[in-house]
Amino acid sequence: MDKQSLMQRNNLIRAAVMGANDGILSVSGIVLGVAGATSHTGTILLAGFAGMLAGTVSMAMGEYVSVSSQHDAQEKVRRVQTEALATNYDDEFSYVEDKYVSDGISPHLAQQATEEMMTKDALTTTVRERYGFSLDHELSAGGAALASLISFPIGSILPMVAISLMPRDMREVATFIAVIVALAITGYAAASLNGANKKRVALRNVVAGIFTMIVTYAIGSLFR
Repeated sequence: MDKQSLMQRNNLIRAAVMGANDGILSVSGIVLGVAGATSHTGTILLAGFAGMLAGTVSMAMGEYVSVSSQHDAQEKVRRVQTEALATNYDDEFSYVEDKYVSDGISPHLAQQATEEMMTKDALTTTVRERYGFSLDHELSAGGAALASLISFPIGSILPMVAISLMPRDMREVATFIAVIVALAITGYAAASLNGANKKRVALRNVVAGIFTMIVTYAIGSLFR
C-alpha cells in the first residue's frame, strides 16, 4: 500500500474512531441525564434517539467541513507556490537549499539534493519544505463524513441498550460501567492510530466520560 492510500485509510479510521467515541460519550450523557430526572424508559430512549440523530448529522457535517477546509487551504498554497515558482524560482530554490543546510546537510549535498528535487517536482518540493505537507496526499472529505455517519450511531447504541435492558434498580450503574469500558477501547484505538501513549489516552478518555456522566446525571436529578 502506498503512502497516499495509507494516509487516506488512516483518515477514515480516525473519523470512525472519533465518531464512535463521541456517540458513546454524547448519548451516554443524555440518557443518564434524563435517567436522573425520570425512571420512564420510553422517555430516556426517546431522548437518546434524538441525541443520536442530532449527533450523527453534526459529526458527519463537521468532518466534511473540516476536511474540505483543509483542501481549500492546500489549494491556496498550491496557487501561491505556483506563482512564486513562476516569478521567483531562484528565491524558492535558495529557500529549499538553505533549509537543508540548516538541517545539517553539507552545502554541496544540499545543492545537489535541491537541484534534483526541484527538477523532478518543484511545486511539491517547495510546498513540502515551506508548509510541511504534500499536495499529493489529499484526504477524502466525503469518506470522513461517511465514516462518522456510520460510527456515531453505532457508538450511540451501547448506552441506550445498556440502560434499557438492565433491571431498573441497576441500569444507571450498568450503563456507567459499559460506557467506561467502551471509552477505554476507543481511546486505546485512537492512540494506536496516532502513535500516542495508549494508556494515557485511554485514561483521559475514561476520565472525560466519567465527568460527563456524573455531571449530566446530577443535573437531571435536580429535576426529579
